[in-house]
Amino acid sequence: MKPFFAPLALVIASVTLLMPTGANADEISIRAIGFLPKNHPVMAQAPVWVEQVNSALKGKLSIKYIGGPEVIPALQQAEAVGKGVIDIVMVPTAFYQSQLPEASVFSLLRKTSTEEREPGGLYDVMAKRHEALNMHYIGRVHYGNFYLWTKDKIANLDGLKGVKLRTTALYDRFMKRLGAIPVTVPETETYTALEGGTVNGMGWPVSGPRERGWTKIVKNVIDLPFYSASNVLILMNQEKWKALPPDVQAKLTEITVAFEPKMVKHFKDAENVEWAELQKAGVSRIRFSDAENKKYIDAAYDVEWENLATKMPDRVAELRRLTGN
Repeated sequence: MKPFFAPLALVIASVTLLMPTGANADEISIRAIGFLPKNHPVMAQAPVWVEQVNSALKGKLSIKYIGGPEVIPALQQAEAVGKGVIDIVMVPTAFYQSQLPEASVFSLLRKTSTEEREPGGLYDVMAKRHEALNMHYIGRVHYGNFYLWTKDKIANLDGLKGVKLRTTALYDRFMKRLGAIPVTVPETETYTALEGGTVNGMGWPVSGPRERGWTKIVKNVIDLPFYSASNVLILMNQEKWKALPPDVQAKLTEITVAFEPKMVKHFKDAENVEWAELQKAGVSRIRFSDAENKKYIDAAYDVEWENLATKMPDRVAELRRLTGN
């Protein structure tokens, strides 16, 4: 992650200008942002969660969902919530895994959101670890399989060697393991990068590429989903969380626990609908031989566990257990 706040005063000022006024005197008002624009399909359930919280806690707590990366750049949002510049962010763990390496295991989870929250499970462990960054881990706001998309039809794994693919930290190691060349490109500049040949594909879920126009250029997707649990978390500034009355904390948690399975169903249903639209748009779904398919999926997970083993060898066994690997 790049050094944060340059300059800090301008970021604070811009957020302050967006603060709503007129809240009830007894109602706690907090501000939330997401790593993508509010109308992006990946963020489709964020306003649903906000509305559920606001409805259930009316008069006690009000979340103002004020925007996305136009408020604070996506790669700076995690640090912004830790510093209290913003109250809540909905952001991928890939954006701050340099500060919290074990956060990468969220993408590797092979359990349901309900299983994650079992006493002593991954939720409890990672909630404690996020406190070190002055964050409170509330829950998840997205579910979705991730895929690699390419301009050219790839016949086998060797066909990925040397292919430049748009990336974020989530995909870097996996792409390199496959011999592809990861190129970091902001989401807002992806179309231009694809059109101009800066990249010849990208890593992304099913939702988004068609709406963003990327599938006018990229007509192939490797239909071997990975990192299905997603890693977009709802994170709150720890001091702000502690300042909430205990009954508000409990209700907020209760709402999120009930929200997560429904959120997962929404994205699963949406993915099925989107596949039909992608077929109409002429997008081809590619698979390889059974042996290469397994090698591809194994690479996605193995490379992340190997990376963690270099940073925290004493914790890998526990993290594998917690994630069902």
